Amino acid sequence: MMTSTRESGCVVSRRGAALLAFLPWTLAMLTLDAQAIPAFNRQTGQNCVACHAGGQFPELTPYGRLFKMTGYTIGERAMPISAMAVVSMSKVANTAKSDDPAGDFQKNNRPILATASLLLGGKVTDNIGGFAQITYDPYATQDANGAFHGHTSADNIDIRFADRFISSQRDLIVGISANNNPSVSDPWNTASAWMQYVPVPSPTSSRFVDGSAPYPGFGAGGNIAGLTAYAYLNKRLYVEVGGYGTSRGLSAFMSAGVDKASKTQLRGINPYWRLALNTEWGAHSLMVGTSGMVAQVYDDPLDTSDPASTHRYTDINIDSQYQYQLDPHAFTAQLVYTYNHHRYPAAQADQPSAFFDAAGAATLPNTNAADTNHVLRAKLSYVYQAKYGASLGVFSLTGTTNTAAQTAGYDATGNLTQTAGAGSNLSGNPATRGSTLEAFWLPIQFMRIGAQYTAYSKFNGASTNYDGFGRDARDNDTLFLYTWLAY
Repeated sequence: MMTSTRESGCVVSRRGAALLAFLPWTLAMLTLDAQAIPAFNRQTGQNCVACHAGGQFPELTPYGRLFKMTGYTIGERAMPISAMAVVSMSKVANTAKSDDPAGDFQKNNRPILATASLLLGGKVTDNIGGFAQITYDPYATQDANGAFHGHTSADNIDIRFADRFISSQRDLIVGISANNNPSVSDPWNTASAWMQYVPVPSPTSSRFVDGSAPYPGFGAGGNIAGLTAYAYLNKRLYVEVGGYGTSRGLSAFMSAGVDKASKTQLRGINPYWRLALNTEWGAHSLMVGTSGMVAQVYDDPLDTSDPASTHRYTDINIDSQYQYQLDPHAFTAQLVYTYNHHRYPAAQADQPSAFFDAAGAATLPNTNAADTNHVLRAKLSYVYQAKYGASLGVFSLTGTTNTAAQTAGYDATGNLTQTAGAGSNLSGNPATRGSTLEAFWLPIQFMRIGAQYTAYSKFNGASTNYDGFGRDARDNDTLFLYTWLAY
């Protein structure tokens, strides 16, 4: 059951605690039989295939979803500690159209230890269990001399109380989840917290990999404090409701290690909901559902004195997932549509643009009071013999044009300038479209080696010259190679 980009059975995620001598350790693992396995596998006595589709962590099977909803309590208590790490390399198609390649494409075409995590999880009592991840990012910050510095912080956390009631007429699971990321408690991989699988490295050469392309998400972000209650009836109807606020006091551990200046500060309690209909027959399962959240986020995390300084996000998802699993085949199809409405604080609405027209005249429209975005994401994946897999994903983001979103344009003298390097936006429109093709191999059940190629047909509102300096969408096409381990 994997939890974290990323769920629980082979326990993995997207960032984490440092692992020493990583490459020699990796090579040594290839010579071993699959005897030592992550925490949830040790607890249940099952291998990764039981909980993950074709062993493709973190994507859950029906059994994996059951394990998660029953509070990670199936099986006997075992060593609750696991670890994960990712070694990767990103190569951007064109780095020539940049005034600062070293800044725009850090570590391009160079292998790096992208992330590592310490994972704690499993059964505490017959009704209480959980999952917690501590993540180390070797490239979290960069000083004035260009040197990177690592940082450790809390990642996804999900602590549960659950019970199951079974009779001849009914199979009911009920539970409560204390967690720090809206939808991390969700048992399907179409949820915002789970649809993006492979951890994304921090260096800017990885800014265009699949994990950085448009995905469904919630404006509240993560490392907040939430409490949700859920019920799953007859393996058909799933309902979850709850609320989220700022992590503080007893819940401060939900954002441990997060800098105060970047910590999400929420106003009050912000509602979250999830509804799904599920059916299973033979080797097949099908889910259709919806989820959503309304959140008020303070503009300045260091100043929450003014209630009017909040951004208001309304996010609604519609999703579906189909799975077929019968050895040696595992097939999954996922589809998600997300509606995002973002209303800005009054002080940021209807403000003059930071840029001018080509003649240096202040004729650009004022900034918007609100923006609306639409994200469509679909993915097909297939795994054979729990060893050889491939996937195809497509993504599309459309939305309103806003001069506040411009990071490239003309200054008062009519000169073209930009502030975001290769990711600059001349149009103020977010439209981005593309696809990702992936192939991967699982030589052992707790190791995944993969290659992704992400191609863009549109980026930041245009197919060509999206930044005003000649950079085209296809220049961002990226090859991403990775080795992902959970032990």
